[in-house]
Amino acid sequence: MKKFIRITLVALASLSIAAGGSAQAQTKEIRVLLANHPYGELLKSAIPEFESTTGIKVNAESLQESHLTAKLTTEFATNSSSVDVFMTRPLQEGKMFYKNGWYEPLAGYDFSDYPKNVMSVATFGAKSYIVPLVTEWQVLYYRKDLLAGAGIKVPATFGELEAAAKKLNSESVAAFASRGKGAAAVTQLSSYVYNYGGQYLDKGVAVFDSKPAVDAIRFYGMLLGSYGPKGVTSMSWENIMPLFQAGKVAMWTDASVFYGQIIDPAKTQLGVDKVGIANFPAGPKTNSPFIVTSWGIAVAKQSKKKDLARLFVDWATSKELAAKGMLANITMARSSVWEDKAVLAKVNPGLVETRAFAAKNGNPLDRPYMSAVGEARDLIGELIIESINTKGASPNLEKMAKEKVEKVNELLQDTGEYGK
Repeated sequence: MKKFIRITLVALASLSIAAGGSAQAQTKEIRVLLANHPYGELLKSAIPEFESTTGIKVNAESLQESHLTAKLTTEFATNSSSVDVFMTRPLQEGKMFYKNGWYEPLAGYDFSDYPKNVMSVATFGAKSYIVPLVTEWQVLYYRKDLLAGAGIKVPATFGELEAAAKKLNSESVAAFASRGKGAAAVTQLSSYVYNYGGQYLDKGVAVFDSKPAVDAIRFYGMLLGSYGPKGVTSMSWENIMPLFQAGKVAMWTDASVFYGQIIDPAKTQLGVDKVGIANFPAGPKTNSPFIVTSWGIAVAKQSKKKDLARLFVDWATSKELAAKGMLANITMARSSVWEDKAVLAKVNPGLVETRAFAAKNGNPLDRPYMSAVGEARDLIGELIIESINTKGASPNLEKMAKEKVEKVNELLQDTGEYGK
């Protein structure tokens, strides 16, 4: 990271001249809020290097994703925040944070290494406010040994996925898992909805009460209700991953970013030779799994130390750290690291292959793209739980879907986004 160090030292020298030695000494401390996410953990472990290089003290906090959003929202809304830099989910909170003026524009940042579709959710108007960190796409994780032992090929369609689940399910091993915890499950349901030919929103109008969308919700609920782990309606990825690592789940659809953790020898009872990663299965209509900018990083508008904050952002999003993320099986947003032969020589080919498929065929959204996305996810989450609890056979699902659509449209109207 020599190039970054040289740039940082020059920038710090300029800051010292501009601010005065004693004043600068008093301000060389920043507060950074990170997500409890693989890249957040990588940054946290590397912060001592940044502190040693720059002399900037970093007070870092790691929070579970929903707690991070809640903390930032509370602090920013009450104008009481001392946060300088924070990880952020563009699809979850981007519109709301932008409308409330909580992001600082990142003037002068070089975004040329990021794909246009990745930048589409980091840019508002003519300005960019978020540096994309991680892209994710939906994949199928599976137990190679269990499928081979049962004579099952890797499912390439929803029909094959269901057939495999029927054959693999047992008292000791759940054949299939995906998120079932209401709002948390909405992102993982999205690819099922797309592959049935449905959408959450169409031109600013909620449409997940369409037949394709409801059929997808039923199929998702049938799989989890029939072949999922016990208590799946209270499970998100952090609950399912340990089960998969313990050998208690045969197949799991979720985000690509978790592959590195799944095969981490310190966390799993499975050898890497037993874990497979494949393209998300095709549905009746298409195969368009989500590929999204799941996490980015931003400078707080309220920060009183924006120059120091920008130095941290430049470091946290550097090519060097992006390469380290790739080597840790974190699927980074920078294009250059996916073209780095040295990195790709060590990255699992399954990640490379599934990314190439999703990049070509994928949908850039995994939830309703709207300011009130949290409320919308809660409403859709109720449909998911109803479907799981009835194994996809609920007689009330169509009626419930229409009711939830009406409420989501009201949210869109309240924020001035309906029909846009």
